[in-house]
Amino acid sequence: MNPDQVVAQAKAKFAQAVEHFKEDLKKVRTGRAHPSMLDGIVVEAYGTPMPLVQVASVSTPEAQLLQITPFDPNNLQAIAAAIRNNPSLDMNPSDDGRVVRVPIPPLNEERRREYVKLVGSKVEDCMVSLRNVRHDALKDIDQAKKDKMIGEDEAHRLKGLVDEAMNTAKSDVEVAQKAKETEIMTV
Repeated sequence: MNPDQVVAQAKAKFAQAVEHFKEDLKKVRTGRAHPSMLDGIVVEAYGTPMPLVQVASVSTPEAQLLQITPFDPNNLQAIAAAIRNNPSLDMNPSDDGRVVRVPIPPLNEERRREYVKLVGSKVEDCMVSLRNVRHDALKDIDQAKKDKMIGEDEAHRLKGLVDEAMNTAKSDVEVAQKAKETEIMTV
C-alpha cells in the first residue's frame, strides 16, 4: 500500500469513528423530546421486524412529547409495545387510536449526572477506537520504512500527519462531548 494512502485511510477511519460517536450521542436522553431518541426501535409489523421509521413518522409537537403517526393504523399497538418493552428508553407510550404519544418525563439531578457519566464512557470508547486507528496507521508506516518503500524523513512526516489527524478527531469528540453535557445539565 502506498504510504500516502495510509494517511488518507487513517483520516477516513478517524472521521468514521467521530461520526459514529456523534450518532451514539443522539441516543442519550436530555430533558427534551427528540425524534432520534427512537432511532433504535424495531417494530414487529406484518410479521417482520422493521425499524420504526419504516412504519411511522415521529414528530415533537411539544418539548416534552413525542408523537408517532403510523403509516398503517393496524401497527399502532405494535409500535406502542415496542417502545414500552425497550428497557433502555424507560418510556410509557399511550395511543388514542390514531397516534402514539410518548411523554418524556423531566430528568432529575441524579439522572442527569448518570447521563453525563454515560457520555463519558461513550467518549472513552471513541478514544479507544481512535487510538487503535492511529496505532494501525503508525504500524503500516513503520512497515513501509522497514521494507525500504520510504525513508526516515518521509516516515516522520507521515507520522506527523497521522498525529495531526488524530488531534483533529480528538478535538471534534471533545467539542461534541461538551455540547452534549451542557445540553443534559440544562434544566
